[in-house]
Amino acid sequence: MSTRTRRTRMFVAAALAAAALTLTACENGEGVVDEGASTGSASPSALQDSGTSSSEEGGGTSTGAGQSDSGTGGAAASGGTTGSKGSSGSTGSSGSTGSKDSGPTSTRCSTTATRTTATEVSRPLNHLLLTVTNTGSKNCDLIGYPAVRFGEAQSVPPAFEDSKPQAVVTLAPGESGYASVLLSAVDGSGSGGYTAKSLAVHFDEGASAAAHPSLPAKGVYVDDSIRVSYWQSTMADALAW
Repeated sequence: MSTRTRRTRMFVAAALAAAALTLTACENGEGVVDEGASTGSASPSALQDSGTSSSEEGGGTSTGAGQSDSGTGGAAASGGTTGSKGSSGSTGSSGSTGSKDSGPTSTRCSTTATRTTATEVSRPLNHLLLTVTNTGSKNCDLIGYPAVRFGEAQSVPPAFEDSKPQAVVTLAPGESGYASVLLSAVDGSGSGGYTAKSLAVHFDEGASAAAHPSLPAKGVYVDDSIRVSYWQSTMADALAW
């Protein structure tokens, strides 16, 4: 074999070997020149922003831009629109002011809304029974004891202090209160006696107006033993004095 032929064969063999190496390198990814990213591919940061990468912040894998598979309570993914603020709650209305306490349920009995009578009784002796009846539409109170004046008397008789009741006598419409008057000493020991044919009854010492009940036509005998009881709710209590 000639030298030229030998060289030709060696050249062909070298070319074939180089071609084989090039083919192997292509299959292994070696020797490929990077000419730049394709216009259709996205960078790793863009993939993360688009939601295609795993998300640790939301607690689940992101399934798309602006969405999260972590449930409806999860935070919105990057790129989602910001939700509108909730409206502030309305201020509660203030409570209504309570009504004021009502006034007193009763007032002092007056001569304009009552009827007063004076009755001479047989027992106990020498006693006169005063009866005051409420003729009005509201309750009224008989306070203390009556201040009585017979005829032209300049003073009023004292009361039996032991007859003072535990509470003020309150008269509902139509009800009556009572007081007794000891006119004179039963044993005749009294002095300064006289016969009175008129009577003025003030319901208490502070009352200015007076009732004028009728007395028996013959009048009643009065001496300095005269006393009155406090107002009572029953006739029996009044006549006990």
